[in-house]
Amino acid sequence: MFASLPRRDQRRWGACYLRGLMLDGRRKSIQPMAERLPDGNMQALQQFVNQSPWEWTPVRQRIAQRLCEAISPEVWVVDDVSFPKCGTASVGVARQYCGALGKRANCQVAVSVHAATDTACPLEWELFLPEEWTDDDRRRQRAGVPDEVGHVSKTRLALGPLEGLAAQGLAVPVIVADAGYGRSVAFRLALEERGWSYVMAVDPKEIARPATAEPYQPVYGGLGPPTLPRYREAPRPLTRFVDADTSFEEVTWRQGSKSAMTSRFAVLEVRPSGKEACRTAQEQGGGRRRWDGVLPLRTLLVEQPADEAEPTGYWMTNLPATTPVADLVRWAKMRWRIEHDYRELRHGLGLDHFEGRTWRGRHHHVTLVTATHAFLTLRRLDPKARMPA
Repeated sequence: MFASLPRRDQRRWGACYLRGLMLDGRRKSIQPMAERLPDGNMQALQQFVNQSPWEWTPVRQRIAQRLCEAISPEVWVVDDVSFPKCGTASVGVARQYCGALGKRANCQVAVSVHAATDTACPLEWELFLPEEWTDDDRRRQRAGVPDEVGHVSKTRLALGPLEGLAAQGLAVPVIVADAGYGRSVAFRLALEERGWSYVMAVDPKEIARPATAEPYQPVYGGLGPPTLPRYREAPRPLTRFVDADTSFEEVTWRQGSKSAMTSRFAVLEVRPSGKEACRTAQEQGGGRRRWDGVLPLRTLLVEQPADEAEPTGYWMTNLPATTPVADLVRWAKMRWRIEHDYRELRHGLGLDHFEGRTWRGRHHHVTLVTATHAFLTLRRLDPKARMPA
């Protein structure tokens, strides 16, 4: 994992830090780890993580390559994770929604990409920089934020790691995300433009038209610009596509701790009709004047348990409606697996125990935690390996 580090002492302290992360102990910050390690040196570890200029990208690339070979992921899960903070000096800290606390609070937020199948592991991370950091030069300089890094939305930020992983030559599987990303039509369209498949949770209020809807060409009245194709009926929210005639199928997607996870699902075809979807359809159709008015078909997966009067979940995908419903459900529900990752990363490996404040230190720490998680994942997959009690 550390073959890209140019100096022997850097590789040595990298290995030392990883051992510290795997040892027992409530805190996985530098000082308590150095005290627990027989060869620990707080000053050397501090310098290695916070000041040493080693590049973290090659290390993460090697982790991604090795883990994708080992687990053959069915999906890549895009998500974000928050780190509550007390002060305001840590890089990227702002008052924003904190998932760890379930409310707005002072925190850092990182966008992540995880490979998942029956096993899951993080592959890439990007630190979200809130808008208030954009023009605060003093704050940026103290935290070591590179000049080229600015504020972008989380959905745009997620495209960077995905493109980086694809550029490594890794096969891009189905991309999965919750409604925080799926409600962004622009994000879904960006994935489509790159030729990637996705299954994303969406907002039930998103509007669409039925698959059978066809545009018509109004008669030109002779004044003004030519009339454009249009649909006779107005779009409606996704909730109105489910009625008494909707056919649901019972699907079991995994074995839970107490019983099999089973629910009812329906697969429908719709034509997303929001402004972003219409604008993109016009561009792909040769421009506003040449567009034939036909909105593309997309597949909608709907969940409605037998004991519920209304649907409880909606997912949009660019996979065809002929895709086996069991596959769509398994991919849509596979996001649960990374919650186990987060629990181990946070509580077992000290993902949120880092006490440094800089851009470089944060990325170094996250990379080292990811390498530790990768090591443990590979040990679990090795039938000859003996995991410590």
